Amino acid sequence: MELKDFNISFVGLKQGKHQFLYEVDNTFFENYGFEDFNSSQLNVEATLDKKSTIMELHLEASGSINVNCDVTNEPFDLDIETQMDVIIKFGAEYNDDNEELLILPHGAYELNISQYVYEMLVLGIPLKRVHPGVEDGSLDSELLDKLEELQPKNLRHNRRQ
Repeated sequence: MELKDFNISFVGLKQGKHQFLYEVDNTFFENYGFEDFNSSQLNVEATLDKKSTIMELHLEASGSINVNCDVTNEPFDLDIETQMDVIIKFGAEYNDDNEELLILPHGAYELNISQYVYEMLVLGIPLKRVHPGVEDGSLDSELLDKLEELQPKNLRHNRRQ
């Protein structure tokens, strides 16, 4: 997916809400040099609410990414649901210093939302990615067996109860 696919031409849109749908996979993240996912399949819905002097952009994403567990390095699918809101105003010059406010120069006719989609998705991922099988004890992993073996005896417990 090319980043230009995220251009929204708002100049011809009537006032009110307009929806745009995107399917995001690893090719999107490659544009940013981000390669932390084994694979990804995410749906992004952008709602642009055009008003007389401002616009409001609401982004929502859901889907899954395949990542490696931070404990065992085993790959697993991690479900993601996240959202972000941006207020868009018009001013003398472009300014995106504030993450919740974008100022477009007067005369602008389109908006590329790819950076906002990227930030929303990357920030929506938990800092620590733990395989569900580690948490419930159902994952059979040599690494987990070795970690349990190396624990001090007074901390050991049977993880496969």
